[in-house]
Amino acid sequence: MAGLGFRLRSFPHRSTSFTVLFCLVLRFALAGFAAHPFEEDIAKFEQQDRDNPPKPGQILFLGSSSIRLWDLERSFPKLGTLNRGFGGSEISDSIYFFDRIVMPHRPTTIVFYAGDNDLANGKNAEQVAADFRAFARRVQGSLPSTRIIYISIKPSPKRWNLQPEATSANKMIRTFAAGNPLIQYLDVHRLMIGKDGKPRRELFAEDNLHLNETGYSVWAQALAPMLK
Repeated sequence: MAGLGFRLRSFPHRSTSFTVLFCLVLRFALAGFAAHPFEEDIAKFEQQDRDNPPKPGQILFLGSSSIRLWDLERSFPKLGTLNRGFGGSEISDSIYFFDRIVMPHRPTTIVFYAGDNDLANGKNAEQVAADFRAFARRVQGSLPSTRIIYISIKPSPKRWNLQPEATSANKMIRTFAAGNPLIQYLDVHRLMIGKDGKPRRELFAEDNLHLNETGYSVWAQALAPMLK
């Protein structure tokens, strides 16, 4: 009876343990099927492609919100451009969705801006540079004749505390680009720093992070000669 009593007392404990284990397994299994945080944005791009079938050979603008908010028709009215920026994204997100947002268009040139959010989300300069190298390898492996123009991580009043890491990441990416004839580096940092050594606030929107019309004009003037 003593042995039986022990088994009866321990059975609920085992049942509870099993239930907890089952819930944990289920939780991780469901997490594996959870939608990517940018899935909705990508789905919208795919719908746009269905409504207007992609034309190979365009200039594809790709990256985070600094790309998404750019009025390309206004900046480059005579060029065939396509905007595939999605706000809040990191370099790794463009790699993750590469087959869905890049390959259908087979662009001749990719203008790429990302790295800003990466640093804000805790990545260091080495990780950002490594992610860009991985992105470049993905492009060159699938589209070997496509150019990449990387716009340097911008200095902004809101994220000025991240500037040392941004400067380091920019330097590593610039060095990497210098060794590849199909990768060009556009240094917007020097254009956005005032005489006081800090970001020019007149280039930014009220949030002190994103560009305003004047800021995009500065970017467009610097980029235009590289797109001709």
